[in-house]
This record gives sequence, C-alpha cells and structure tokens, in this order.
Amino acid sequence: MYYVYILERSDGSYYCWSTQNVDKRLYWHNNWNVQSTRHYRPLKLLFFKEYWEKTEAQKIERKLKKMKSRKIIEEFMSWLW
Repeated sequence: MYYVYILERSDGSYYCWSTQNVDKRLYWHNNWNVQSTRHYRPLKLLFFKEYWEKTEAQKIERKLKKMKSRKIIEEFMSWLW
C-alpha cells in the first residue's frame, strides 16, 4: 500500500508527499532533520489516502504539488474525506 499525505506546517502552509508508512514519515518530519520541513515543526497530519499502486499515489502527489493552491488542496481533502 502507498499513501498520499498532507501535513500542516507550523506556519499554516501545507506539505504533500507520498509514502508507504504515514506514521513513520510523520515521526521523521517532527523528530529528525528532514530538510523540507525542519523549520516548520511541529507538523500536523491533516489527511491521508491509500492507493494500491505506487505510481498512482505519486501521480496524485504530483498533481497536488503542481496546483500549489490552498483552496484546491482543501477541496481535495474534503472531497475524499
């Protein structure tokens, strides 16, 4: 299983990524020096969705990152929640 997850950074912005283990990634983001999030701790898990295929999860991740719109990301989360 693969997951797309969305974190809320301490500044209120969103961080989107994909992984096989959401709990482990959230732990790493909050407790280790992950370059992209180290200045925005603590991070809060807002959303995750499971996918069977890695490529499918990565495709959704890329779409969300391309949009870079808070409104669209929030609509995505509410639509699937």
